[in-house]
Amino acid sequence: MGGGGGACAIVFLLFNLLLLSRNSFSHPLCIDSSKFLHSFVVSMFRSSIPVWHFLSVFYLCRTDLLLCFFLDYVLLAAAPLTLNASLSFCGYDGSSCCNSAQDSQLAKQFQAMKISNPGCSSLLKSVVCSRCDPFAAELYPAKRPVPVLCNSTVAATSSQSNQADTNFCSQLWDTCQNVSMLNSPFAPSLGGQAGLPNNSNSTKLTDLWQSKSDFCTAFGGESADDSVCFGGEPVQLNTTGTSTPPAPPNGLCLEKIGNGSYLNMAAHPDGSNRAFFANQPGQIWMATIPDQGSKTTMGVDEASPFLDLTDVVNFDTEFGMMGIAFHPNFAQNGRLFASFNCDKVKWAGCNGRCSCNSEVNCDPSKLAPDNGAQPCQYQTVVAEYSANATSTTPSSATSAKPAEVRRIFTMGLPFRSHHGGQILFGPDGYLYFMMGDGGGTGDPYNFAQDKKSLLGKIMRLDVDNIPTAQEIANNSFWGNYSIPSDNPYKLDADLQPEIWALGLRNPWRCSFDSARPSYFLCADVGQDQYEEVDLITKGGNYGWRVFEGNYAYKPPATPGGNTLPSSINPIAPIMGYNHSTLSKNEGSASITGGYIYRSQTDPCMSGRYLYADLYASNVWAGTETPEDSGNFTANSIPFSCTKDSPIPCTTVSGSDAPSLGYIFSFGQDNNNDVFLLASSGVYRVVPPSRCNYACSKENATAAAGGPAPSAPGASSASQLQRSSRVVVLLLASLLFMFSCI
Repeated sequence: MGGGGGACAIVFLLFNLLLLSRNSFSHPLCIDSSKFLHSFVVSMFRSSIPVWHFLSVFYLCRTDLLLCFFLDYVLLAAAPLTLNASLSFCGYDGSSCCNSAQDSQLAKQFQAMKISNPGCSSLLKSVVCSRCDPFAAELYPAKRPVPVLCNSTVAATSSQSNQADTNFCSQLWDTCQNVSMLNSPFAPSLGGQAGLPNNSNSTKLTDLWQSKSDFCTAFGGESADDSVCFGGEPVQLNTTGTSTPPAPPNGLCLEKIGNGSYLNMAAHPDGSNRAFFANQPGQIWMATIPDQGSKTTMGVDEASPFLDLTDVVNFDTEFGMMGIAFHPNFAQNGRLFASFNCDKVKWAGCNGRCSCNSEVNCDPSKLAPDNGAQPCQYQTVVAEYSANATSTTPSSATSAKPAEVRRIFTMGLPFRSHHGGQILFGPDGYLYFMMGDGGGTGDPYNFAQDKKSLLGKIMRLDVDNIPTAQEIANNSFWGNYSIPSDNPYKLDADLQPEIWALGLRNPWRCSFDSARPSYFLCADVGQDQYEEVDLITKGGNYGWRVFEGNYAYKPPATPGGNTLPSSINPIAPIMGYNHSTLSKNEGSASITGGYIYRSQTDPCMSGRYLYADLYASNVWAGTETPEDSGNFTANSIPFSCTKDSPIPCTTVSGSDAPSLGYIFSFGQDNNNDVFLLASSGVYRVVPPSRCNYACSKENATAAAGGPAPSAPGASSASQLQRSSRVVVLLLASLLFMFSCI
């Protein structure tokens, strides 16, 4: 390269800066490239730093053209950051224009606005967090205080046409116009637009703007072929193959359809709009679920339970009816199952073997009484009942007899807590039985890792092939069941044959994905640090008590022996949360597992795993990206109760947030709609628009009668044309560089 190489390098750099400052196409940038060019030129010619300092950077071009080309784009790198972890407040993952410190500043800014309305709060949080969008440079031109809000239908030629149509500006006005906020970013100072006088820090949009039209003229804009706008979700161009998780839903909208407090819900196996609900004291009701949009309550006669087992169920804070399951062929055979706790002091039928025994190196005589209870005084039971005798056809039965058909399982508990108890039939027709570690701080006897103990395990039982009494005795079974031939004991001779998975502390609510039966997710309650969600696999070891989540755990007492982290190969949780992230006003954290959402009622929730904390302070949505990868990203999402709920929802004092009490469990009906079973009643997930939560997919689904298919069109062609123009211009700049050599 000759003596003019430095000048050529400068011209080359400026040419490409001008190229990227063109507004003929959209690209991820955090800083407006035209501003970057202006600041670069000003700093080079007006700063106190000698010009030769800048020129020395380009001296590299004289010896290494490729390095010069690379340096050119490094200098342009007003590009998004690659995040190692998702932002805790704004939720962006993968690529973002914010780091964690900036995310914290945005959280403080948003909290200082003190917005009490949950629908408005959700929308404004998305607006504040748009500063972190990879396309922030285009969303915030000309020093705007807020992004360009989408205020019209996204055109077919738009680079955002795959995000469906949304009039976000109009929605924001409709939701927030009468909501007070401090330090509003919507002051009438943009583009000379005239608003109303404002003399207060706490304002409503109607205090600042005369009409929606004026507001959206000032803050709105269209998504076109050469620009983007903000529609309540991160900007997504018409590209494919990305593994960046989609934005979390803006909120979960609920309606209250029942006042009862239940631990369990099971859809009627006949596929109807009926479902069974069970409470902790031991009663099961059959209820009719109202249609979505009917705004009516569930039909249930509290005075006439389907089955009443209160005479045998021991009900206390830690005890009661823990699970119900209806045989897949219930409509034909009338078989149903209940999992509950009993007290052998009060009931002769409470007569199982003690789980603390010599086979697991445990001596019950050495266990101290637990709150006055002797070891194995309380037991866990799974029993079978029948609806055959109450109706000519089981599917039409309105009650079942309380007499046991057979005892499936009975086992004495060493302590008063951590006994799980959920039962459910898997897609394979077998009964899955979730059992906790039996209690005691830190699982002192290490039952969860002991392959000879059934504590801290998920069991898989065959209840269709009942063995003889002699076979039960010969195999030391705990009741009337047989072992599926493909249980993992065939691969691990040390495992008890009932075991499907091990290393769990207290699994509280598991579910199979209705769309992908191989996805079996369980929430597992932690000790004092971490709550987790596990993807259960055959023979999987989920770490407890060696690990609590991903954290090595050191138990305070070790009569069961110390276990080194290197002694097992645990499967890590796919989601979870630290106790430190939640308020401790009501007690320690305790996870409640839910379902992968498969209903079309809330299309923005579709495919995400919903779970919550018992103390009703948080609900999370877990998103798998890419699909079938097992890689989940979880986001805490706001939730609220629709104002036209069939049963009015009470609210938390000083807030619009619903007061649910305790979230005991989740349920799912035959339409795949999801329910929250709380101490204050039964809540159903309803369309997000009923709570003023933005969901562009809801509009698209309603308009098309289903999910809108993606199809190539003018937008894809224009993207290709823009890309071709860029390539041509870049090649031209390279030819210019070579001409200087």
